[in-house]
Amino acid sequence: ELPSVETSYTTELIRKGIHMCSLAIPVIYYYIPKETALAILIPLTLAFGLSDLARLFIPSVRALYHRFFGFLLRSREHDVRNRRLNGATYVLLSATLCVWLFPKVIVITAFAILIISDTFAALIGRKFGRHPFLRKTMEGTSAFFVTAVLVVAVAPKVLYLPTEYLIGIAAAVVGTFVEVVSGEVIDDNLTIPISISLVMWALYALLLPSINIFALEGVG
Repeated sequence: ELPSVETSYTTELIRKGIHMCSLAIPVIYYYIPKETALAILIPLTLAFGLSDLARLFIPSVRALYHRFFGFLLRSREHDVRNRRLNGATYVLLSATLCVWLFPKVIVITAFAILIISDTFAALIGRKFGRHPFLRKTMEGTSAFFVTAVLVVAVAPKVLYLPTEYLIGIAAAVVGTFVEVVSGEVIDDNLTIPISISLVMWALYALLLPSINIFALEGVG
């Protein structure tokens, strides 16, 4: 991201530290079935979503929320006129949708990229970003792509075929582009994993049509 006076770098470190805790979602999901994951994610998403809506529409709740957590919110999340949900709500909504819609092998890769690559892109972009690139910086964007490729390298595969790694890298390219162009209207916590998941599933169908993309569903 472009360096900004919106929040201090220390605050950004805290935000991204909390964001990294969401890495537990793909890690735990590897070991549990889809039904169990949804049974956990749906109530959490509803709880966070309802509390977030209360923050937006009920002044007393908003005052209490901002008193304790306001320093972690971005300016667009403070804007009561546009009524933007916060990042945590979007992360949980994204996780729920991805687990519901896509095969496990894809969800784990896509969501790990969201958590790890988005964190490094923000921290490196804000600290070292000097060259603007569309809405972000070349430094931050490069950090996103490099860490996304590293995630692809270590994420579980169906048969660990070379083509599976190429599919992951192609999806990482798309995820990097989506991270750059995602703006104020659609949160990148939603657009990044969904775009990566769609690309991976399409490429598996195109390049590896005979592979059982749901092989990992039996894990857990």
